[in-house]
Amino acid sequence: MSCFAGSAAYNAAMDSFSQEQLAQLTTMTMDLAREGNSAELLEFIDHGIPVDIRDPDGNTLLMLAAYNGHVGTVRALIERGADVNLRNNRDQSPIAGALFKGEDEIVAVLHRAGADLDAGTPSARATAEMFGRTHLLEL
Repeated sequence: MSCFAGSAAYNAAMDSFSQEQLAQLTTMTMDLAREGNSAELLEFIDHGIPVDIRDPDGNTLLMLAAYNGHVGTVRALIERGADVNLRNNRDQSPIAGALFKGEDEIVAVLHRAGADLDAGTPSARATAEMFGRTHLLEL
């Protein structure tokens, strides 16, 4: 299954791309999320790349931006409708990844956006307990 599976409108728009081109677009957008390059990343999204696109490991743009400490990119992706609860192929959630990396501000942003504290392995709640950061899960 392609990392680009999505809505019928999106799939119709993407029909003009080969699988190789789609893979290259995925790699480019994932790199932009890792780097926190919000301006370029949002251009791709505004031109039809799904905000919840996944790489072969199931990571989303939001997951990579959160894990790499880019709070501005995290906020921008949430504003564009990114699902804060999508987990990767290892059942990891963006909020648990941010807790693991010590990204307190990102944890707060994801929590306020409705991140499920009990989803994933380990869950955000379990991760917070492991690292003594349970205070971050209180709103």
